[in-house]
Amino acid sequence: MRRDPLAHLVDELDLLNAQGLRRRLRVLEGEQKASTTVDHRHVVNLSSNNYLGLTTHPRLREKAIDATTRLGVGAGSVRTIAGTMAIHVELEHRLAAFKQTEAAVVFQSGFTANAGTVAALLTRDDVVVSDELNHASIIDGCRLSRADIKVFPHKDVDAARSILRSLGPARRTLLITDGVFSMDGDLGRVKELCALAEQFGCIMMVDDAHASGVFGRNGRGTIDHFGVHGRVDVQVGTLSKAIGVLGGYVAGSRALVEFLHHRARPFLFSTSHPPSVAAACLAALDVLEQEPELIDRLWDNTRFFQAGLRALGFDTGATESPITPIIVGDAARAMKFSDRLFAEGVFAQGIGFPTVAPDKARVRTIVTAAHTRGELEFALDVLRRVGRELGLVES
Repeated sequence: MRRDPLAHLVDELDLLNAQGLRRRLRVLEGEQKASTTVDHRHVVNLSSNNYLGLTTHPRLREKAIDATTRLGVGAGSVRTIAGTMAIHVELEHRLAAFKQTEAAVVFQSGFTANAGTVAALLTRDDVVVSDELNHASIIDGCRLSRADIKVFPHKDVDAARSILRSLGPARRTLLITDGVFSMDGDLGRVKELCALAEQFGCIMMVDDAHASGVFGRNGRGTIDHFGVHGRVDVQVGTLSKAIGVLGGYVAGSRALVEFLHHRARPFLFSTSHPPSVAAACLAALDVLEQEPELIDRLWDNTRFFQAGLRALGFDTGATESPITPIIVGDAARAMKFSDRLFAEGVFAQGIGFPTVAPDKARVRTIVTAAHTRGELEFALDVLRRVGRELGLVES
């Protein structure tokens, strides 16, 4: 009998189990809404990136159905062969206008937008200077590029400056930060890093995935929020969080976008989005521009929920966004906390290493515009009871 060459994976899973870290996928049985059904249980959903509730917005549904009826269910090819449809071009023009750049290009996901762009822009002769808490897609793009990777402590502009000084002027350098950090919810030092990029002649790049639709005028992101239009060479955004659909995009100069058409491997080797996805994204941009009250509601809910958590004594870290970590420390304890919350009707996923540092495990919550005040009050009551039960807050 042939020996199983993957038998070691069972040992790895057993180790995760012994550490209290082995997790199974939760199955959403209803719509991606603020209150829904997961694993046969009705829960208040605090784990979704659906910041504005657009996944079920009537205008997005209508446009997706219409595009499917008119244009079919698939694009049939990669963009560089036969997969560039007029609706893809329309979406890219709209995104460029929205982000106030010359051009934009859509990728299959935010992950591929980041990884594909970094890998395309740099070579083994170049340098990338990156915040230590930047998203995994940035880290993977850096590794794929084979560039020399220099990491500065989180948001430490002085450390980034020291690295840049040590490099000398001869090497092409990419300076990169998240606009909003996905696990802690804090904002990147975008304005200060733009000044560094200008001082040292770097390419400046910002991953605005969690800022798109949340910060800036009508959700234009941290570049708009900090007033640094024209100072960020590469803007990355997502279409699958606040926009409510699927995909990622890169906005910048026409030369950047055309270069990515020729060199970004995810763009070159993956089939383009179905027409329904592009149509729904276009509808989402209409909603952002015409229904700004959704963003106002998101921030009202965020302030209410975060004030409630802090009043209970939970450690919410340094969040400045609707992403609100409840930091526990020990990973097994964080997972138990998450499971107990779920049993009581609140879906908030536990996050541990390697997503966060080993001693920074947490339950990560996200408030949306779609949550009612009653749902948030219910969630806070459950968090209070379970937090006291587990000794996370004072009884």
